[in-house]
Amino acid sequence: MRKLRPLLACLALSGCHGRQVMLGAAGRDGSMFANLWLVFLIVTLVFYALVLIGLVWAILRRREGGEPATRTGLLVWVGVISVTLAGLSIASWLVDRNMNRAPFTGLTVEITGHQWWWDVRYTSADPSQTLRTSNQLHLPAGMPVRVILKSADVIHSFWIPNISGKQDLIPGRTNDIVITPEKVGLYRSQCAEYCGLEHAHMAFDVTVEPLADFEKWWAQGLLPARAPVTPLQKAGYAYVTTRECSTCHNIAGTPATGQVAPDLTHLASRLSLGAGTYPMNSGHLAAWVADPQSAKPGNKMPVIGLEPDQLNAVVSYLESLK
Repeated sequence: MRKLRPLLACLALSGCHGRQVMLGAAGRDGSMFANLWLVFLIVTLVFYALVLIGLVWAILRRREGGEPATRTGLLVWVGVISVTLAGLSIASWLVDRNMNRAPFTGLTVEITGHQWWWDVRYTSADPSQTLRTSNQLHLPAGMPVRVILKSADVIHSFWIPNISGKQDLIPGRTNDIVITPEKVGLYRSQCAEYCGLEHAHMAFDVTVEPLADFEKWWAQGLLPARAPVTPLQKAGYAYVTTRECSTCHNIAGTPATGQVAPDLTHLASRLSLGAGTYPMNSGHLAAWVADPQSAKPGNKMPVIGLEPDQLNAVVSYLESLK
């Protein structure tokens, strides 16, 4: 057991930093949660120490034949506990109220949860500037963002642990949350409400970047898909835009205009595939296209049964979508 102590300590410390941790404090809400957690930790540790001290004192006093604790002492102890609990409740309430008073500057993102992926739309008063993407979220550092949340099927839950709290996506109802990312970096979001077989594979990457980089990313996202260049890419383009893929997926600037599955316009520029199931690379892309049910059983993408030359062509074309 002693040999395991260093390993257990390292595992405990590893939960204090990273792409997906509650105490990351990379956003306005995340900082408030981290501070509140620290207050609770200190208070509970103090009371735990006091209880142990009181226990040892009582044992020693009893062995020495002393009188048990007086009623006055017990009443004082109960009063201290009551006041402390009230203080912790007030601290929690203040954090909750501060979250609800978060400022909003005009940037709105609409996210719809599906089994098991995320449809993301950056809205604009000018419809031509509305950007649709999937399973990724880019946010400008220091700018409050209103996130409108909807569900297409069952209850899901939006959660970026480092940046914000949780908010449910409920069928037939529209919820929202205002988040303010503060630290530039790469984070991970995870559905926090069990939503079916592949709940654990319903995540997305969150990139927090300076406003100038965010605006550049948005502008590039509005561009149509790149035209195929090589013969292999052209063969893949012909298959993707005229066969099964085009009935479900949209690729801007092509005949593929499906709206019921993730948008593929700039697929290869994303960091992960299958809502966080795989890192994005050619091998994983080929495995996903060939047999999506093997990687993520129960998802709604069917096994098409491509021949090897067709699979190579489709993957080559999809890899060019940056």
